[in-house]
Amino acid sequence: MQLRTFLARDMKEALGHVRADMGPNAVIIASEKSKGGGVMVRAALDEPDAPVQPDAPAPVESAPVADFEMHYRDGLMRRLRAAPTDAPARTRFDRTELLSALHRHRAPDSIAHALAEDAAKAQLTDMTLALASAIDKHMTSAPIDLTAATALLLVGPNGAGKSAVAAKLAAHAKLRDRRVTLVAADSAGAGAVARLETFAKHLDAGMAVAEAAPELQTLVADCVSKKTLVVIDTAGFDPRDARARNAFSALGQIAHVETLAVVSALNDAEEAGEIAVALKTLGARRLIVTGVDLARRAGALLSAAMQDLALAHITRSPFVAGGLETPTSLSIARLLLDENRSRQ
Repeated sequence: MQLRTFLARDMKEALGHVRADMGPNAVIIASEKSKGGGVMVRAALDEPDAPVQPDAPAPVESAPVADFEMHYRDGLMRRLRAAPTDAPARTRFDRTELLSALHRHRAPDSIAHALAEDAAKAQLTDMTLALASAIDKHMTSAPIDLTAATALLLVGPNGAGKSAVAAKLAAHAKLRDRRVTLVAADSAGAGAVARLETFAKHLDAGMAVAEAAPELQTLVADCVSKKTLVVIDTAGFDPRDARARNAFSALGQIAHVETLAVVSALNDAEEAGEIAVALKTLGARRLIVTGVDLARRAGALLSAAMQDLALAHITRSPFVAGGLETPTSLSIARLLLDENRSRQ
């Protein structure tokens, strides 16, 4: 992995340096104001794996979702079947131990037993790989292609982190030379507009307020005509309440708008699953799980990701420029089997 530090006058200039020197796949892992009044940004870039064939597949970010799935699954199966002989000692598969690990993470019983059964059927001797194989049957990964997205509507409960996700999406879009407009659809929330205005200023993005569906529809159509990405931050609500869902249903039906479910990893696992299912009824097809760095137990992440919503990204950083990660079934399996994390 490459790690580099950049100093710049503002975030816009820093993002430009990161893109120019490290490419579009670099991820911002930290940022802070420097003493001289500028900003200091720390960026990371994973080294590419050695290609299995001379004609290596295209990078995941630019590939369509179907190609991403095929590439990911092929890579997973290669890892499952061809572990190196000099690899460190691995935990052998044991169904009882696996269930204990899932229960430590507060995974719902129905999910824990389904994963244990599928892991046993995989007939893999390594615990992590067996669990990864089981998770892969129930979870789909579908990262957001910010070079092609038009308008993204973030919906979820209060405190899920929608405003921070909006800023992270905008930062990544700016890395891809996209024009971005952040839209506050929650003008009544305390400090909601001011916070989004601050994000927009630091990212050199546009900022607008739209209090009703017709106003938002006009704004989105105008931005789409100018090839500007729209990221819409909405008021928090309980999506399991039918009346509350009705209030948001019109927003998701606006042309060019994709509804993204935002759920916090700090939720109870059962609650997270219920919220994800409810947001799916609003038209969400993809999910972003926030606060993974703060959650000692990954049951909520697992429960939300196994509700027939494609997992687009997770967040592990409080920093706006901290990036959006796209987890795989293997990385989630490793997280679930990390005993130190679940027992802290």
